[in-house]
Amino acid sequence: MSQPSHSPRKEQRLLQNARREALVIMIVWALALVWSCLVSYFFGYSRPPTDIGLILGMPDWVFWGIFLPWALCLAFSVWFCFRFMADDDLGADPPENQVDA
Repeated sequence: MSQPSHSPRKEQRLLQNARREALVIMIVWALALVWSCLVSYFFGYSRPPTDIGLILGMPDWVFWGIFLPWALCLAFSVWFCFRFMADDDLGADPPENQVDA
């Protein structure tokens, strides 16, 4: 059985980057969830239909509670993928004809 070609230090760096990225994603996801639920609840329920305005052709609570957080999450995802996420070297691929036993 062959030994891995990467060092434990490299694995540690990969793991740290993966955990950091996962933590950031979970925090943003939780914030978007809380924002959507609270805004939709407080602006969407217990309001007379005459008080509901339209923004871009949708009810105001839909715009502030659903459309806005989704648009912000899309912008965050683009920034996160192209600027924040680490591009770590994973090492060389093993030859295709090598069979693991």
